[in-house]
Amino acid sequence: MKLLKIRNLSFALLIFLVLQSCCFPPEIEPLTIAISKESENYPAWLSRYEDNIVYKNMYTLGIDSALKVLENSDGLLLTGGRDIYPAYYNQIEDTALCGEFDRYRDSLEFALIKKAMENKIPILGVCRGQQILNVYLGGSLYVDIPTEFDTTVIHRQEDWRNCYHKVYIVNSTLLLDIGGVNYGQVTSNHHQGIKDRATDLKISAYSADSIPEAVEWSNRGEKGFLMAVQWHPERMDTAHLLSAPIARKFINEAWTYNENK
Repeated sequence: MKLLKIRNLSFALLIFLVLQSCCFPPEIEPLTIAISKESENYPAWLSRYEDNIVYKNMYTLGIDSALKVLENSDGLLLTGGRDIYPAYYNQIEDTALCGEFDRYRDSLEFALIKKAMENKIPILGVCRGQQILNVYLGGSLYVDIPTEFDTTVIHRQEDWRNCYHKVYIVNSTLLLDIGGVNYGQVTSNHHQGIKDRATDLKISAYSADSIPEAVEWSNRGEKGFLMAVQWHPERMDTAHLLSAPIARKFINEAWTYNENK
């Protein structure tokens, strides 16, 4: 009788476990997004559209450690920040026109971009992130737009939270495909910008004065996803068509990478 009870309990436990596995699907492992230098704005922005993400701040790590973390990540987000040291684009004589530098960050992001491109990890660049992608791929920058470029468009002001201007989206670009708008008002605050475009990139948005405001691959082919914008989508309205679709596209590409790696 005692043996029968044990068997009945074991059978009941087995049925319970089977039913539980049917009713509750296994947990989905989160995405891992490597952020070149984190501030709370960027995780908050992406988390509006996907809450199953773990964020890794690469800036707190040595370069070798950061590269190991990146190898197990599903996307690389290159964020805004200080000016890129102009020697990287052969204009070291113009350092006086620059603001502050972060030489460690320059080296870190160059290494991260190289590894991400080798592994076809999706890349999204914001502000400085667009500039360093262009420089890494062989392009150059206006060291100081007000000094080098005659324009009436205000690209930078002290009240950076309220610096806006209009951008115009180029036809036959991924940016147009995902956003579905030909122009829009964006939050953008910068004194540098793309001067000579890297040959592997094409410009997908301009400001009214022709300064490039977004880039993507000119021919993606077998490369990993890449998109970069000069403006700050993380500071913009949740439903803005030049913010939300960019976040969603990056997240979708990261999930695709995650599933295929």
